[in-house]
Amino acid sequence: MKAELHCPLCASDENSDYHRDDRRPYRQCGTCDLVFVPPTFHLDAAREKAEYDLHENNVDDPGYRRFLSRLATPMLQHLTPGSSGLDFGCGPGPALAAMLGEAGHCVTLYDIYYHPETAPLGDTYDFVCATEVVEHLAQPGMELSRLWHCLRPGGVLGVMTKLVRNPVAFATWHYKSDPTHICFFSRATWRWWAERHGGELEILGSDVILLHKPG
Repeated sequence: MKAELHCPLCASDENSDYHRDDRRPYRQCGTCDLVFVPPTFHLDAAREKAEYDLHENNVDDPGYRRFLSRLATPMLQHLTPGSSGLDFGCGPGPALAAMLGEAGHCVTLYDIYYHPETAPLGDTYDFVCATEVVEHLAQPGMELSRLWHCLRPGGVLGVMTKLVRNPVAFATWHYKSDPTHICFFSRATWRWWAERHGGELEILGSDVILLHKPG
């Protein structure tokens, strides 16, 4: 099988057609259940950033803060005062980092386009956040493993991403229409990932995932 059809999360070459629209095909891994777009259909960096530049995510936007509170609120319940964390893929308007900072925590920023200094990826943290990020990753297996290694024992990795339900729902799902969305996780995918990495999994609602690292 062509290398581009290997699962970008678990590297398995056991996958099959899941869906196809007028722009690109989607495959599903037979090992971890990830639904993914083959690399041939990924945007290049310039086109990807141009799409991100269209987003208007303001740090002080009440609506954006309400959206992010779906992750911030449960995560704060697991943090001790003065915890340190990493906001991975924070974008140009790091509202989540601001919200957690206002709650008394120290948050470091990283984003491949807007905060590209890579030194923070070599540090360790009490928590790591990745909101609306994992669906953009060309190599989610590598990136999630790196974030897990950034966590100190007892730390928590908080993720926001919409979850795949089934092929029928996927066919009309607005989430897949964003050309920068190339990986789609399901509950089964996160269960596989948590078991493989020895993490305790919480799935809250339709798009919030907490992964707890053993202490």
